[in-house]
Amino acid sequence: MNGEYIVTKEWLYEHLNDSDIVVADCRFQLSDPGAGWEAYRKDHIPGAVYFDLKKDLSGSASTHGGRHPLPAIEDFISVLNAAGIHQDKYVVVYDDQHGSMAGRLWWLLTYVGHEQVLLLDENYSEWKRQEYPVSTEIPQPVQTNFTPQLQPDMRVDMDEVKTLKEQDDIAVLDARAPERFSGEIEPTEERAGHIPGAENWFWKGNVSTVGKWKTTDELKERFRSLQDKEAVIVYCGSGVSANSNIIALKQAGFENVKLYPGSWSDWSSYDDNPIAKGKE
Repeated sequence: MNGEYIVTKEWLYEHLNDSDIVVADCRFQLSDPGAGWEAYRKDHIPGAVYFDLKKDLSGSASTHGGRHPLPAIEDFISVLNAAGIHQDKYVVVYDDQHGSMAGRLWWLLTYVGHEQVLLLDENYSEWKRQEYPVSTEIPQPVQTNFTPQLQPDMRVDMDEVKTLKEQDDIAVLDARAPERFSGEIEPTEERAGHIPGAENWFWKGNVSTVGKWKTTDELKERFRSLQDKEAVIVYCGSGVSANSNIIALKQAGFENVKLYPGSWSDWSSYDDNPIAKGKE
């Protein structure tokens, strides 16, 4: 699986009982934080462990830093150990939001040094609709001892964004919907718009019209105009759905891709930060 970041349901079904596979359910609804856990309790892919965006994959929000700041590393490692995740195991993450939630776990695992994290290329509802096996059993994983090896080059903070966005060989991508990028609407933050100089690359552009993630060749074509950039910085509303673009860029062969974890919810929390509006 070297160089691959996305897998099909057919591959997962074939390897579902492999001892070196951990499946992670990341279903979550921002409008109803308890809905993901309840959906998991109802049924899930057999053997899957559950990760909650707010409880497991985010720290406590404050005035600055964004609505879903990264969790403290020691807290995240404790969650991994309880879930039975170790460096030697493949981890397949899924959700029911085309990877926009599961991408957060993918990024965090990669950030702490896990090299075998894969995103399921279709929603759980499609897995279930096609009558692949599901379970109501809550697994009891064997405790592990994950040793983190942080990858600091995978992230940038606000001050770094301010500096890097002025360079011609750096692209800054806003993964939010076009109407949020342009500032036409802003449902969660007090200030609407985008970081000046950013380009709008809506994360849903990584998903085909039939609901599956696009092929590697299609993703390469999507991001072709960025291929000469030295680095690509990605942000969204709060550092969650941006990870979908990061996975897509990595699958397309881009190496130097960075997340701005605080994203727009951090940038817009500073009154003196400039904002831009419109489609450009």
